[in-house]
Amino acid sequence: MTAASLNHSDSAPLLNGRALGAAERRERALLIGICAPALILTLVIIFIPVGWLSWLSLFDDAGQLSAVNYTRLVEQPSYIKTFKATFEVSIAVTAVCVILGYPLTYMLSQLPRRAAGIAMMFVILPFWTSVLVRTYAWLVILQRNGLVNDWLTSLGLISQPAQLVHNFLGVVIGMSHVLLPFLVLPLYASMRAIDRDYIRAAMNLGAGPSAAFWQVFFPLSLPGLAAGTVLIFVLCLGFFVTPTLMGGGRVIMWAMRMESTVSLYANWGAASALGVVLLLVTLACLYLFARLFGAGSAATRGLL
Repeated sequence: MTAASLNHSDSAPLLNGRALGAAERRERALLIGICAPALILTLVIIFIPVGWLSWLSLFDDAGQLSAVNYTRLVEQPSYIKTFKATFEVSIAVTAVCVILGYPLTYMLSQLPRRAAGIAMMFVILPFWTSVLVRTYAWLVILQRNGLVNDWLTSLGLISQPAQLVHNFLGVVIGMSHVLLPFLVLPLYASMRAIDRDYIRAAMNLGAGPSAAFWQVFFPLSLPGLAAGTVLIFVLCLGFFVTPTLMGGGRVIMWAMRMESTVSLYANWGAASALGVVLLLVTLACLYLFARLFGAGSAATRGLL
């Protein structure tokens, strides 16, 4: 082999590496160019308004730079009360959705695909109706002269109409109905992806149906359950329409407090402080969920 051929063979990997590096840089530049409109739109829609709210929260009513809007959140009991109410409602609604949604989704996942597809249409059907319309429908059903109280009275279970709306119970019922599909959809996808051979293998090894479910099926469905739980809890923290109508002014959440602070008192600084704190609390909750559920939670990975 001559010296020229040796030099050519030694320089070939170097030339190939340079060519691959140049191709990679061109591909990265092309990808950035394709993503640039979406990145700019995200900057305009999300980061600029959040930055503007954060800036407004740092000024008092006189326009002076101050932390009064944040100290007010700690000093006034009404803010602490609404903060607690927000988390109490969010935890209760999330728990109800998990209790109702997991058995429902498990039943759907065991159906043949054609029947499951038809059944999933009824899960998605409420999305075609406005949240406001569904909330007013629950007001009609649960009011003192509504269907539920009429049935309970006719069956002799109660002697007088029960208070089912304009309280904590009414808010939980209305929000659970609205948010339940957000748990069913990711959980159904997770359950459908589970290979049924794992269940058969567990039963062949001596596990009964209950043991196979809890030791094999349930752990494999946890990523979908975690994703739905995180999604519902985060949506609950900023929910407005349903708690406003179903709570009847007796259950005040932070989103409602922000609206009243702006509409009644025109205090943008205080409302901005509420929004900033709620955003930080939501991010902290997402981080906590990510640490608790680990790498299995696709929702927390995507949101963080």
